[in-house]
This record gives sequence, C-alpha cells and structure tokens, in this order.
Amino acid sequence: MIAFINKYILGTAVPILLITAGIFYIIILKAFHIRKPGLIIKALTRKNTDGGISPFRAVTLALAGTLGVGNIVGVAAAISLGGFGSIFWMWISALCAMLLKYAEIVLAMRHRRYGKDGSPHGAATYYIRDHFDSVSLSGIGKLLAGIFAALCIVNAVSMGSMIQANAISEAFEGVFSVSPAVCGVLLALLCFIIVIRGTDAMAKFTEILVPVMTLGYIVISIAVLAVRGDMLGEAFRRIFSDAFSPSSAAGGIMGFLLSRALRYGTMRGLISNEAGCGTAPAAHASSNSKSAAEQGLWGIFEVFTDTIILCTMTALVIIVSFDELKYRGSWILLTIDAYSSVLGNAASVFLGAAVLCFGFATIVCWGHYGIESVRYFSDKKAIKNIFIAVYSASVLVGAVSASEAIWEIADFAIGIMTVINVSVLCIMSKEVKKETEIYLSSQKKKRAKVYSKRGETK
Repeated sequence: MIAFINKYILGTAVPILLITAGIFYIIILKAFHIRKPGLIIKALTRKNTDGGISPFRAVTLALAGTLGVGNIVGVAAAISLGGFGSIFWMWISALCAMLLKYAEIVLAMRHRRYGKDGSPHGAATYYIRDHFDSVSLSGIGKLLAGIFAALCIVNAVSMGSMIQANAISEAFEGVFSVSPAVCGVLLALLCFIIVIRGTDAMAKFTEILVPVMTLGYIVISIAVLAVRGDMLGEAFRRIFSDAFSPSSAAGGIMGFLLSRALRYGTMRGLISNEAGCGTAPAAHASSNSKSAAEQGLWGIFEVFTDTIILCTMTALVIIVSFDELKYRGSWILLTIDAYSSVLGNAASVFLGAAVLCFGFATIVCWGHYGIESVRYFSDKKAIKNIFIAVYSASVLVGAVSASEAIWEIADFAIGIMTVINVSVLCIMSKEVKKETEIYLSSQKKKRAKVYSKRGETK
C-alpha cells in the first residue's frame, strides 16, 4: 500500500508541488539569490558571537543531515531505479527548492521558542501551528503540526538512523570485512554518547567532521573525473537524453509525470538536500543569528553544496564507469566500485571511511531532529531520553538489516511532510517576502553608508 502511494500519488504530487512552489518563490522574491550572489557570500563570512550556537555550526549540523546516504546511496539508487535522467530531475528539484529551504529557515527563525536556559529551539511544527492559530483555526494547526512531528520521528528512525547505519555496515563489510553486528553495536554506542549530550555537543562534532569529509570527497571525485575526462561529454548526453524518455509509463503528459527518472530523481534529491520537507529548520533555529533572512541564506548554500556539487560528482563518477560495473546487490557497493574501478583499492578504503563519516554525521543530525519533534509533544527529560535510547537501538537494527521497505517508509514520511510543509510555506509567503525585503533594504543602506564614506556614488 505504501509503495503504491509513493509511486502513483506522492511520486507525482511531490515533484509537481516542489517545482511549482519553487517557481512561485522565485517569482515573489524576484530570484534575489541568483541576482545577488555577493549577498550570500557576505552572509557566509559574517561572524556572530551571541548566545546559542554560531550560524556556521548550525549549518554544519544541518549539512550533516543532508550529506549522507542521499549523496552516495541515494544517487546510485536514483540511477539504478530511474535511469541517468533522474540526475537531471535532481538538479531541477534542487534549483526550485533552494528558496523553499530559505523560506522554511526564515519562518523557523521567526517562530522559534526558547528553553528555560535561554537556548533557542525551532522546527516547522511551530510555524505551522502559529499560522493556523493566527487565523483562528487552532484545531487544524495542532493536527497538522502533530502529524508533521510524528512523521519526522518516523523519518528519523528510518532514513536518519536505519538507512544510514545499513549503508555504513554494508560498506564496512564489503571493504573491511567487518561484521554488520559489530559495526552496529559500535555505531549505536557512539550515537548514544554524542546525542545524549545535547545540541551543542552534536553541533561541535559536525562542525569538525563535515568540512573535512566534504573536501576529501570532492578531491577524490575530481581525481576520478580527471582520469575519465574523455567520458564526461557522454555522461552529460546520457543524463539529458534519458531525462525526457520515460521508461516506466506510456508517452504524453501522464507518462512524463509518472516516469521513473522524475520520481526517483526528485524523491532521492529531496532525501539528499531536505529542501522543502521542513527538517533542516530544526538545526538552523538553534543558531544565534539575529537575522532570519541571513540564516536562510545558509540554506541556499546547503542545497547548492549538497545536490549541485556533491550529488552531481557522485553521479558523474558512476556514469563514466557504469558500463564496466557489476551490481553486487548493494547501491553503496555500486558507488564504491565506481571509484575503485578508476583509482584502485585505495579508493575503496577511502570510500568506506567516507561512508562512515557521511552516514554517522547524518545519524547524529537526525537524532537532533527527532529530539526536537519529541520536544513538540513533551519537553520532559525522561521522554527525551527514552527516544534517544530507542533511536540508538534502531541504529543497531538498521546496521544488521534494513530492507527496501524502510526506504518506502522513509519516502512516504518525507513525502507527506513535504506536502504539509510546502503548502504552509506558500500560505505564509507574505511573511517570508516581508522579512526578505527588510533584510535587502538594510543591506542596501549599509552599502550606501560605505559608498558615502568613500565619497563614491552607486
């Protein structure tokens, strides 16, 4: 039943909703993220020393949730199930979703709550509920926010924990011959130790790990593509030609909308960059940034880094060697084989380590998302600790066994979350637009002061 809903309902509705809502936001915000790239660069380099975690630390925590299985297993799965054209739809969904991620971060920052210790907490649940409270529809707000929070917990345990742990254990068994059970026990213990210590500990962990693993992954990917440079043109030809050739439905509009390339490209892209599904705001809302719009700019950077750079590199590495690869029953091994077929066994060792870093960082981040969702229902410490124990146990279960059914559950949960979140983002677009205009106006005034001091005119 879930597989049917994912394929014929969410598999069509989510891509259409993401693309349509993305275009809507591009129009109402006048594509400022494309017209003013300098604004984003300036926001990325600005320091903030107030309470809470820094904007950069909040971003590395959020990136930890996106730079995981979606970049390695998700891309391989998209190509295997949806063809080379699925990569094109990953790009389209990412470009359309950049401003959706910006919008959800802006709203999360504006509607966040503060704990007894003064630390900020936020998530999509709060702005969903606040909006419906403001229009005297509290019952609907509570229902939708509750459904969203519950599905986020389900997604944390399935995609955030079990799928990540399974990818790590498969890689370690295939590369290092380490038993999945041993790998699972170690991962579960490390997960419990880090997550139980709270947001600051999780953010400090990802702040060190994410930049290092991202740089390393980029370097090894460039090395493969440099060796196979003569195949890059053919790889792009395959992506574009397959994107508009539906392989699982008849021709025409419905054939296009039900095509495997569109469905798997968008859903795996969504699982990779999380834009529009409402999860990343839980990390960004912990930031000490005073400007909601400025923190939102980091979200645009996240989507670009995750999908446009890293997912594309993974895809190209797989495609340039695809005809030589043999499927060994695992998408993660397919990706590892794509790298090692060019760079040798050393690449297998590096990819095994990379999967551990990517996957475990995602496990830690989704632990934070799950805790924030549990907090929506109850802020009692005992309830939080029970969730952390269950979450850590799910890491062990996932390492030993995570079937295709877990992917279906993750797709279903994130699909419903996206429908709820994106619908609310569109309804609350005036608030996002107003916040953006205020920020852009303040930046314009700052520039005017600089020019005035220099005796220049703009």
